[in-house]
Amino acid sequence: MTKDAPVIHVGFLLFPGLTQLDLTGPYEVLARLPGARLHLLWKDLAPVRADSGLAIVPTATLADAPRLDVVVVPGGYGQIAIMDDREVLDFLRAQAEHARYMTSVCTGSLLLGAAGLLRGHRAATHWMYMDLLPAYGAIAVDERVVVDRGRVTGGGVTAGIDFGLRLLAELAGEDVARRAQLELEYDPHPPFDGGGHPRSAPTAVVADVRARFAARLAARQAQANGR
Repeated sequence: MTKDAPVIHVGFLLFPGLTQLDLTGPYEVLARLPGARLHLLWKDLAPVRADSGLAIVPTATLADAPRLDVVVVPGGYGQIAIMDDREVLDFLRAQAEHARYMTSVCTGSLLLGAAGLLRGHRAATHWMYMDLLPAYGAIAVDERVVVDRGRVTGGGVTAGIDFGLRLLAELAGEDVARRAQLELEYDPHPPFDGGGHPRSAPTAVVADVRARFAARLAARQAQANGR
């Protein structure tokens, strides 16, 4: 953080069962934002365990969170359990009244939608759940990152790094984001070309992934249908 940079408060919502890379990818990028003060937020200060088992320690409670300039909402299986959580939804709505950007990665967009914060906005999410966005008033866009009037939403999991760089450029300019990209050596070359999206992955692989995530899709569809 430079001496002259204005303070920018960035809050990352934690919850049990989040996907840690949805959070830690953007966190690593936004830690390079001049003036950034990063906050890991949950209802209490006990470690929060991600769906992979990794424990993340909150730095402040939702009730004690400062006035945030940016809010980042990750996804993960645990997102399903808090879609009707009044404390979480009220926190998001209250911060949205003054935050410059309300943002999400992966199925975090569904939580923003449940709070009523994506109505009329273009938005992205994990490819498997794109069809659920309109139930929350959002315009589903099958892109890696979508920026629309104070909302920045990313696709699934690894899109969080792309998301972080786009958001960093919005906040501090393209030069800062380019430097961060180089510092992080973000120059991806997947070992399996074209396998990260159904449009290019082998049909059998897509079918297998859909089958393994069928229960999560059904749970999220039920919530969307109940809107």
